[in-house]
Amino acid sequence: MNEYNKYIRFDWAAKRMLRDKANFDVLEGLMTVLIGEEIRIEEILESESNQETASDKFNRVDVKARNSKGEIIIVEVQLTREIYYLERILYGVSKAITEHIKLGEMYNQVRKVYSINILYFDLGQGTDYLYHGTTKFVGVHTGDTLQINSKAGDVIRMKAPEEIFPEYFLIRVNQFNDVARTPIEEWMDYLKNGNIKDDTQAPGLQAAKEKLRYLSMSDAERHAYDHHVDNIMVENDVLNTKWLEGIEKGRAEGMEKGRAEGRKDAILDIARNMKKNGLPPEVIAQSTELTIDEIRTL
Repeated sequence: MNEYNKYIRFDWAAKRMLRDKANFDVLEGLMTVLIGEEIRIEEILESESNQETASDKFNRVDVKARNSKGEIIIVEVQLTREIYYLERILYGVSKAITEHIKLGEMYNQVRKVYSINILYFDLGQGTDYLYHGTTKFVGVHTGDTLQINSKAGDVIRMKAPEEIFPEYFLIRVNQFNDVARTPIEEWMDYLKNGNIKDDTQAPGLQAAKEKLRYLSMSDAERHAYDHHVDNIMVENDVLNTKWLEGIEKGRAEGMEKGRAEGRKDAILDIARNMKKNGLPPEVIAQSTELTIDEIRTL
């Protein structure tokens, strides 16, 4: 790829650029491809309680949007690397639901939430690059799916639980096999490799070609972006090295104990790197689950 056709990684763009209304069309494209209907962003949702740490707002993007039926939905995009990732997803969705219903409002004002999670690291075991989860209530003895009576105005209609409960998308970037034929595969090619086809028709990617080009950034932005990519490479190398060391140690001392020690060593090395790059102890603690005292002694 030549420098002119080099595009910014999506995790950086989501943190720094896609919150700008002028760039909503890129994020709308990804949501449209995943959810399967046209999505239009109305606003980026921000609140004081939304942020657990000074950098938390950069690790998730909460979006108020409308679907093709004109219904208000909330879409949460998460990018953070964390040890307890599934717990973080659940926590983020819970916050998105509770933060965006006003005190005293009826429960029918609770909005449907879509949780889009882009994983630039390995999570669990599975061969697919995209996993989708919904909530369904299935009869233990009959196997039928429960539907609920819901009154909208004067009309009573049957509603399935998955129309109300959150839906989850896990995008395992590293699992993509690099063959881009469909819109979601084109998005995966961009997420993993930074490639965007010249003739792409995938929603959002045509806009990304113009707005997320590396050379369109200022010198200061390029410097910050290059530093971000370098840090990711260091973290990945540390994790892989410590994981292999943990496996070797596990063969001699017991596999489970070796894995735990390898993971602990990797977390300490990542924390040292984050501290070296000037991140405050509170941010490091949130990302690594080390205590403030442990971080100060590094």
